[in-house]
Amino acid sequence: MRVYITRRIPTPGIELLKQKEIELEIWDSDEPIPHSELVKVLHNKFDGLYCMLTDTIDKEVLESAGSRLKAICTMSVGYEHLDMVEINKRSIVAANCSTVSSDCVSEFCVTLILTLARRVIDAYNAVKAGEWTTWKPMWLLGFELIDKTVGILGLGRIGFGIAQRLQAFKVKKICYTDMKEVPYAAEVNATFMTLDQMLPVCDIVCIACNLTDSTRGLFNKSAFDKMKKTAVLVNVSRGGVINHDDLYIALKNKNIAMAALDVTVPEPLPVKHQLMSLDNCIITPHVASSTWEARNAMSLLTAENMLTILGGNDPLGRIRV
Repeated sequence: MRVYITRRIPTPGIELLKQKEIELEIWDSDEPIPHSELVKVLHNKFDGLYCMLTDTIDKEVLESAGSRLKAICTMSVGYEHLDMVEINKRSIVAANCSTVSSDCVSEFCVTLILTLARRVIDAYNAVKAGEWTTWKPMWLLGFELIDKTVGILGLGRIGFGIAQRLQAFKVKKICYTDMKEVPYAAEVNATFMTLDQMLPVCDIVCIACNLTDSTRGLFNKSAFDKMKKTAVLVNVSRGGVINHDDLYIALKNKNIAMAALDVTVPEPLPVKHQLMSLDNCIITPHVASSTWEARNAMSLLTAENMLTILGGNDPLGRIRV
């Protein structure tokens, strides 16, 4: 069996595949393999494709991979880069890492909330710029999470994890919106609301949903107009859920107070993008799952998915669409 890996990855996945005598070929770079190179290299030579969120697995790639390809395993939770229509046509089994990285992403979301609330970036920059002279009673004031209302879009594993962690900060209320009410919301005392009901009452809004036709561009001018002027917005899901032009206007005009984005469209966001010019917007480079623990687990699970499929069985992370 031969598997192509499209990037340098943590060693646990590689070691497992080698233990099972899988022959590996790896794109030996931290940067994505160019699409044209991926098309060129596959050429009906591999049984499995071990890919990343940044690899577009489309008809051209699949045609090059040919009938030999039986498994596509992505080292990511998201799978919008996979053309599932074309993959299903070819009876290829695809799998993702839906069961790992939720904890570290939830943790990072709370990190971003606290960074905004306590003006950590402003404080750091002030010290670096030599603006720290003495203690001042009105300098760099932020806000506390206690007694705040938090809204979460998407109460899946990540959204639930965010709610769990925020309870420790004594927030007043947690509400959520999703495709439907979920019974486990009671475990974190989360109240179901529609998005239109949730936005006007929330001090903090966290986006933790999948990118679908119904969520794409969901946070636009209409949504921002419904939010409190003091509200902060945090996105750790997919950049496409937010209309970036509308967000820029909302932040610039102080229609909402602050935002923190770990995901954007495009990625990377150009240095000269208008959002980069704002002091009330924090942008991080899609690092919510960037821990050794999470990446090692993702590497290993992707390899386990691959071995399961090549062994003729259903993997834990099988994508069914």
